[in-house]
Formats: sequence, structure tokens, C-alpha cells
Amino acid sequence: MKVAGLGFRSDVTLASLREALASAGGPEGLTAFATVSDKADAEALKQLARECGVPIKAVPVEALAGIDTPTQSRLIAERFGTGSVAEAAALAAAGRRARLIATRVVSQDRTATAAIAEGDGA
Repeated sequence: MKVAGLGFRSDVTLASLREALASAGGPEGLTAFATVSDKADAEALKQLARECGVPIKAVPVEALAGIDTPTQSRLIAERFGTGSVAEAAALAAAGRRARLIATRVVSQDRTATAAIAEGDGA
């Protein structure tokens, strides 16, 4: 299972999500997108999921807390208990044996982040 974790601001555009995803490695071979559950219904994310033909996995905020991530954002750590929403969501959704194959990248306008993990899906 190959999952792209996406973190983004409420004013994110489809173009910014596309850019972050492309910088992380692109949509080829992905089985899902993952993000924190309160953002899973964002229109730009739903558009990207339709475009790429993959489902969105909503990860509860409490499931992100405590996931160790290679990149760290102080603001994200204070709010979510992890260093990167994109990395933590990808790892959580990809399963127990998940590992990052692309660490967090940030769109040029800084409204979207993406990371990609592979795992067993369990």
C-alpha cells in the first residue's frame, strides 16, 4: 500500500496540492490520500482525489499524536502532537510496518505539504 499524506491550510488550492504531491513523487502507484479527519472533506483535496482516482483516508487527530516524523514543525507539534501532518497521516494510513519513501515537501505558496509512505495496510 502506497499512501500520500497531505497537510494543508484551509485556503489551499488544487494547484498547490498538485504541486506538493508532484514534488513528493507524484500520484503514480498511490492507493490512497490521507489527511487529518477534520480536513478530509476539503474541496481541493476531493478534486485531487477524483483526478488521481484514489480514495481519501481520514486519520483521527488522536491517531497522529505521538507519531515520530523526520521533519518537525513547532506549530504542528503544538497543535497535533507530531512534527508533520503529511508524514504522520501517510504513516498512519499505510499500516503498522509503514515507512516513509518521501519526506514532507512544501508547495511554493506554503499552503500544502505532501509525504509518501509504503506499508502493509494493516
